Amino acid sequence: MLTFTWRATYDASRVITPRVKVIKFGDGYEQRQGAGINRQPRKYSLMFKRVDTEIDLIDAFLIARGAVEAFNYTHPGHPIGVFVCREWTRTDVACGVDSISATFDEVFE
Repeated sequence: MLTFTWRATYDASRVITPRVKVIKFGDGYEQRQGAGINRQPRKYSLMFKRVDTEIDLIDAFLIARGAVEAFNYTHPGHPIGVFVCREWTRTDVACGVDSISATFDEVFE
């Protein structure tokens, strides 16, 4: 499995949405239970601002995976994980400088 090695330019945001099964009863009562063994997948919103040639490499890496093939990614200060990038946006910032904003969703294979 390939590894995404580029570091984000700006502060990244991390979202964790626990997977929970909820059963609702009358009068507002509810019962909650964790769904599955991997209940807290991570999601990172990342920004990369670099010269065009380096953004080309990041873009090519993401295009080659095509939201189908997963890759390893280690966010600074967090454990390594397996991720898929389902969406990214490339922006022309200035002459010779571009940026990519991407969302990495943790998957379990």
